[in-house]
Amino acid sequence: MTLEEAKKQIRPVDQEAVCAAQKRWDSIAKPLHSLGKMEKIVIQIAGITGSADVRLDKRALVAMCADNGVVEEGVTQTGQEVTAIVAENFLKGDTSACVMCRQCGTDVFPVDVGMASDTKVPSDLKVMMGTRNMTKEPAMTYEEAVQGIEAGIEMVRRLKEQGYRLIATGEMGIGNTTTSSAVASVLLNRSVEEMTGRGAGLSGEGLKRKIDAIKRAVKLNEPDPSDPVDVLAKVGGLDIAGMAGVFMGGAVYRIPVVIDGFISCVAALVAQRISPLTKDYMIASHVSREPAAAMILEALEKEAVLHGEMCLGEGSGAVALFPFIDMGLAVYESMSTFEEIKVEQYEELV
Repeated sequence: MTLEEAKKQIRPVDQEAVCAAQKRWDSIAKPLHSLGKMEKIVIQIAGITGSADVRLDKRALVAMCADNGVVEEGVTQTGQEVTAIVAENFLKGDTSACVMCRQCGTDVFPVDVGMASDTKVPSDLKVMMGTRNMTKEPAMTYEEAVQGIEAGIEMVRRLKEQGYRLIATGEMGIGNTTTSSAVASVLLNRSVEEMTGRGAGLSGEGLKRKIDAIKRAVKLNEPDPSDPVDVLAKVGGLDIAGMAGVFMGGAVYRIPVVIDGFISCVAALVAQRISPLTKDYMIASHVSREPAAAMILEALEKEAVLHGEMCLGEGSGAVALFPFIDMGLAVYESMSTFEEIKVEQYEELV
């Protein structure tokens, strides 16, 4: 499916299903709204899927893997070869997020959308062998950015076909906090300093290089903040593009998609700027330790559930939300109603 076709297919969530799910929660024998965001998430998922009979028995983590040419500028603590190593570890089940996925019954799907080398990770959706150095030229062409987004949409289509009902977004790409800070700075019209953190453990000197690289890239490429794809192409990365496509695919195929940390938040912001309705199909999981994450969630009008000071990436924060959702869903599905226990139902008090 092309990006233009996807934009035309995105519709508002189903308000009848929302109301039916709210009615079910209100009938359960407990104080009204007392499970807070557990209730809100289940209601949101009902609206996304179009049914108050919420089933999340098959869930996936999609990890978009890509390399970023800007690493040439010394903006990372580790080398670009780490992207390929960790990406292959997704296949072996040997990453932090994989361990967490096993704990909560989630399948892991790494996708090579733009790594600088070929690995055992599926690469049929690959756009290019890593992006270009954005301090010297645009990271990619407009068409390549669109292709990256379409790869994410296609990934959701495949998972929908296989019966998956809940998707977590993840990524792996050395240098991607640099590209994410650049995209966020342009789209939110905030200073680069405000939007840039230390990533995976940069020194003070490294942080200065990172901020300087972003400023040079933005000045050189002049991304258009009114066109999120232009911003993505000029100063972004293919992992961000792929995840933006997953968010859009969730809205097209009516599957809830969980936002992870900072990089995933930036991808969610790109998707929302391309098609505002996609926001209603996204669920916020946690607030990353990266400074810009909370600002982006605020711009998306999303409230995260977890405040665990995590900044690991890979989809770890998104997956950490799954047990919370499962507990809410267990109450929603199996708890007795006021009618069943013959107790007068709570009423909304003004």
